[in-house]
Amino acid sequence: MKTPNPSIAVGTALLGILSACEKAPEAQKNPNVLFILCDDLGYGDISCYGTQSIQTPNIDRIAQSGIRFTDAHCASATSTPSRYGLLTGAYPWRRSDTGVARGDAGMVVRPEEYTMADLFQQAGYTTAAFGKWHLGLGNETGTQDWNKEITPNTKDIGFDYSFIMAATGDRVPCVYIRDGRVVDLDPDAPIEVSYTDNFPGEPTGKDNPELLYNLKPSHGHDMSIVNGISRIGYMRGGGKALWKDEEIADRITEDALAFLDRQDGSKPFFMYFCPNNIHVPRFPNERFRGKSSMGLRGDAILELDDMVGRVLDKLEEIGQLDNTLIVFTSDNGPVLDDGYQDQAVELVGDHRPSGPYRGGKYSLYEGGTRVPLLIAWADRIKERGKVSDELVSQIDFLASFGTLIGAEVHPGRPADTRDALPAFLGEGAGRDWIVEEGLNRTLAYRTAEWKYIRPVAKPNPVAWQTGNETGQAAEAQLYRIVDNVYEEVNMADQYPEVVAELDERLQKVVDQK
Repeated sequence: MKTPNPSIAVGTALLGILSACEKAPEAQKNPNVLFILCDDLGYGDISCYGTQSIQTPNIDRIAQSGIRFTDAHCASATSTPSRYGLLTGAYPWRRSDTGVARGDAGMVVRPEEYTMADLFQQAGYTTAAFGKWHLGLGNETGTQDWNKEITPNTKDIGFDYSFIMAATGDRVPCVYIRDGRVVDLDPDAPIEVSYTDNFPGEPTGKDNPELLYNLKPSHGHDMSIVNGISRIGYMRGGGKALWKDEEIADRITEDALAFLDRQDGSKPFFMYFCPNNIHVPRFPNERFRGKSSMGLRGDAILELDDMVGRVLDKLEEIGQLDNTLIVFTSDNGPVLDDGYQDQAVELVGDHRPSGPYRGGKYSLYEGGTRVPLLIAWADRIKERGKVSDELVSQIDFLASFGTLIGAEVHPGRPADTRDALPAFLGEGAGRDWIVEEGLNRTLAYRTAEWKYIRPVAKPNPVAWQTGNETGQAAEAQLYRIVDNVYEEVNMADQYPEVVAELDERLQKVVDQK
């Protein structure tokens, strides 16, 4: 028997190890980012912010393992402009076309604009969007062919993959869209959508209330009927592609979980996860109905908590929880009656959706833009359960994420977004000021001490039929927010010099290019 040469054996072994190292993927350098953006959830709607009316243990897990912010703000008190500001880092009021979008709106975020998804994609991340979109699809409003690929779409603004709703649950078309194409498109029931005229012979909530077997409208929302619920806008066709409202949360979550299962750890991912909850129509799955004391709105919060828990569990299952920066927040403040008879007003009891703050969705008061914000990252944030009172804005996530992953933010980015990463990680100070936007592009200016609301020529004090105060008034409003959090005592007449200074500061922001 021939005795092997030891030096040859060792050399062969070393070559094998080197070869294996060359084939192995590089260790992931940057963290994954999971951005959970829920809908119409108020500062006071989850248990980690102090409510006793409902328990949200899965959402609370993020707070317990990271940081809970008490003075965090979205860009606007309504959905489309808020989401535009978050993804682009630009104040939405700088453009006249960022109002609440129709379901057949053309893309509000244009392909030539630089987005948060672009930032991550160009840094080598896999990027994906799930759930409520409400930022338009296609080139022009009302021109989409819903039976073909709709372009431009999410792929044109930085998302490698998407499984979304075109707008919201209360607007047609009531179908899911994957990478620009309707999911389960039914050739026997081609889709047509109009926001001006109904299609001949199609029933509506207004004319056929007997067909509304799931939810009835309280105001508006009385056009085309899908799944026993009438909507905003008219739609014909859809067939097997039409969603069932009680399945929306599960469909969004299951597609997101499948995406996570496809991640092999060779490159980081950015996941923009946007539950439709708790936007109207609130019609959660049967397993959540009747589980809260606040009717369908409370039940929808429990369903939201379940969605968050399932995603967190999946991250843990695939071994990516500790290396994922998790952001949980809302697009704007809360609303009770936003168009459906779901007993949200009657069953709210002592619960305060906006917490200690005045106003809610649509409002210039703090309840409009002060939103829950939780951030966790086990590999970096070691002080668990921390509470931060720093003033922060969602407008700053774009620049902050650039710093986080060491990526050069596009030089043409808006000047509005600023690097606030130290504040978001609990390691430094927040902003000195922010701008808040209410209904119809009205503006307010916040500092740590003061809140100034610009006068409006023709104020509309209440948003449509919701009962929510808009904060609009014909006279200037000034609140010493540091000790008057409910904005009850207008001190504009007492401190005209403060009004003048804050108005001048606000105008400088408005004039900034």
